[in-house]
Amino acid sequence: MRTHDLGPAPGSKHPPKRVGRGVGSGHGKTSGKGHKGQKARSGHGKGPRFEGGQMPLSMRLPKRGFKNPFRKVFALVNLSALERFEPGTVVTPELLKEKGVISNLRDGVKVLGGGELDRALTVRAHRFSRSAAERIEAAGGKAEVI
Repeated sequence: MRTHDLGPAPGSKHPPKRVGRGVGSGHGKTSGKGHKGQKARSGHGKGPRFEGGQMPLSMRLPKRGFKNPFRKVFALVNLSALERFEPGTVVTPELLKEKGVISNLRDGVKVLGGGELDRALTVRAHRFSRSAAERIEAAGGKAEVI
């Protein structure tokens, strides 16, 4: 068997129901919608939240907390992820994205102190944890805030 031999299981595919195509089709005149009423009209339906007039669940539940609209979300990078760079490299957010260490820049990059660093790197990021900055400097590198 090859890929061109594959197909749907027999009987699993049906032609679509063609409504409104005359009396002889079996789906003519009212097209299977019965006579008048809300469900016979175009655009009928109440939406997924409608509960028959009862107060919807999303409105019954209490709203708690505070969502800060100005919150900054940083892409997090551990020191162990910087081991892949050669000694003396200037590590920038663009380089991290290019190498696949981070998927998107968001509001910036924060370097965390997870793992060990044994090479001198110049790391440019938006934020550093205290332990990350200490370990980068201890390895002979520099932690530069952008």
